[in-house]
Amino acid sequence: MRPLLCCLVLAALLGPCLACPSPCSCSTKKNGRLLAECAYKDLQEVPKGLSSNVTILTLSANRIGWLGQGSFAEVPEVQSLWLGYNQIGVVEPGAFALLVHLKNLDLSHNKIADFPWQDLRNLSGLQILKMNNNRLAGLSRDAFRSLKDLRSLWLNDNELTTLAEGTFDNLPSLSQLQIFNNPFNCSCKVFWLKKWTERTSVSITKGGSTLCVAPARLKGRAVTDIPDHHCVAPSVQLTYLSNLDNTVMYDGLTLTLHCSVAGSPPPEIRWKIQTSSRRIEINGPNVARDGNVKQSQDHFLVFKNGTMAIPNFSKEDEGIYTCLAVNDVGTRDVSVNVALAGSENPAEDLLRDDPQAGHLGGRSCYKGDEMDPSGIGEKLVIVYHMPRESKSGAGGALPQLHLGTLLLALGIVLCW
Repeated sequence: MRPLLCCLVLAALLGPCLACPSPCSCSTKKNGRLLAECAYKDLQEVPKGLSSNVTILTLSANRIGWLGQGSFAEVPEVQSLWLGYNQIGVVEPGAFALLVHLKNLDLSHNKIADFPWQDLRNLSGLQILKMNNNRLAGLSRDAFRSLKDLRSLWLNDNELTTLAEGTFDNLPSLSQLQIFNNPFNCSCKVFWLKKWTERTSVSITKGGSTLCVAPARLKGRAVTDIPDHHCVAPSVQLTYLSNLDNTVMYDGLTLTLHCSVAGSPPPEIRWKIQTSSRRIEINGPNVARDGNVKQSQDHFLVFKNGTMAIPNFSKEDEGIYTCLAVNDVGTRDVSVNVALAGSENPAEDLLRDDPQAGHLGGRSCYKGDEMDPSGIGEKLVIVYHMPRESKSGAGGALPQLHLGTLLLALGIVLCW
């Protein structure tokens, strides 16, 4: 009787551990891991009834087309999950998020176009990730950010046309990368990849097959052969230009800053303005050749050649002015902190109030005072003399400035 009781107790203890759906076969490996072998079973979904302590789950070569949020809820201890050669086209957010013990994940040879990359944030122990031979057209820059133990990443044979700079920066354990057979558009947006491959110790399998499909002049060339001169990071200089001495437009100051940029492809010029009361971003010129100005930004006149003019500059406009040069290779910026002073004897008052302050005179666009980008935040104090007749009319409105007058006055500065 006692031996029978012992057997029943043992069966009760082992029964749940060895639970196995009928299409699968389950066994315990020598290392104590529980294997659920469900490959080549013509399954259309993840089977139910798996034991909670399964550590290896093989579902390769079935007809599974969809993975839901709860598809793997029964196997929270799984460490190796093989799902290659299925028909998976939909992966719901959360499908893998709770599999925190996962070390090996194979999703190769499926139909995945969109993947919930946020699911990888908790999988810090993942070592092998295979997503090759799918339909991935893009992935986020931070897709693999949390995968500190990732050693092998397979992304080959997808539809990737570009990769965001820094995609592989947070993978200290990465030793093998496969990205061949993707239709890369070798614009300067992927130039970083060439530079990264030159300095990394990661083995990039079949690097010669990582070829450009576009543009036409680079078609068939390896991504690592993009000519250096095609892609040059931006450089930027900021110049202050004062009012023209012989031009009286109104009783006040026009602040004029000129942003000179260089690079390949030619950088776009953007402005950021931060005053005590507001922040403004101007992405490109807002003054057309016919003189029309976007009403929302009519106080800050930005021209196509990189010049910004601020008519009737006042204390409310004091702040940090930043010019950004942006192209596919990168971004550079330079800033200047503009303050305003005005009096009958401005130079004397300025020195009395701030002996360290600088006084910049006006220059033409060819001999402007260049602001060194390393001196970001350096204070530039613009001093001007408030005319006596303006002070006698205190309280009255300043004369209206017309854009046409400003364009005429700045004609030699704007270099249209």
